[in-house]
Amino acid sequence: MSAEDRRSMIVHAVLPLLMEHGTGVTTSQIARAAGIGEGTIFRAFKDKDELIDACTAEVLRPDHVLDAIAEIPIDQPLADRLVEAAEALGAHFERMGALMGALHASGRVKHRDPEQRLKNRTMKGGRSESMAAMRGAITELFEPEKDRLRLSPEQLAALFLTLLFGGRRMAPIDDAPTTRQVVDVFLHGAVEAE
Repeated sequence: MSAEDRRSMIVHAVLPLLMEHGTGVTTSQIARAAGIGEGTIFRAFKDKDELIDACTAEVLRPDHVLDAIAEIPIDQPLADRLVEAAEALGAHFERMGALMGALHASGRVKHRDPEQRLKNRTMKGGRSESMAAMRGAITELFEPEKDRLRLSPEQLAALFLTLLFGGRRMAPIDDAPTTRQVVDVFLHGAVEAE
């Protein structure tokens, strides 16, 4: 196994532990989960902080959700495509939130200086590029219907993402709409046809 494959294997094994234990996860737990000796961890990563940083980078990468969206059959009805995409995106954001919440709750708070934050917004693979890639994947789901759409696929993708995830920032309600209901209102409006 190459060094990069070993690092990847360890990262994937430790992610569930980090989500459960935060930074309190022990190297013996990590080794057990990965099926390796503790020394192997430190041959792959210089310390536990570097391993946690690698886990964070893995969770933030949009590759998995982009692959899931790309696998959605384009011959399905638009509503079904959007529900599948919304569920994939929701799972991606929940996974990110679970890890960040666990790390924050266990005391790992990295304060970056403003220059580093600006660099992260503009660097390749940063947040802006990830969001643009996700918006692009959703845009492709609208393409087969582009002749019937009131707005461009790009505009609809941006609106759909805003509708889907913008509400999560507001206080949750007891009877929150399902993903299918959000898609239905997005496609057909809030008022019943007369």
